[in-house]
Amino acid sequence: MESQARILKVLKAVSGKDINPGPDESLFTSGLLDSFALADFVSGLEDEFGVTIPDSDLSARKFDTISKVETYLAAKV
Repeated sequence: MESQARILKVLKAVSGKDINPGPDESLFTSGLLDSFALADFVSGLEDEFGVTIPDSDLSARKFDTISKVETYLAAKV
């Protein structure tokens, strides 16, 4: 499964919505994520991708779009 599909799988689980945002659509502006859901989203990404994301990286800027998440994770694995 490609990384964007895996990211979407985690996003759908966290948001509880069957959504397919574009790669550059803001996950926060669209209402799919908020500051509370970000921690759950990051935890899900850690589990899905087998990475550790430090608390210092919990920033809406780093996880605002699928493309940004994919770039961030590519640097971690």
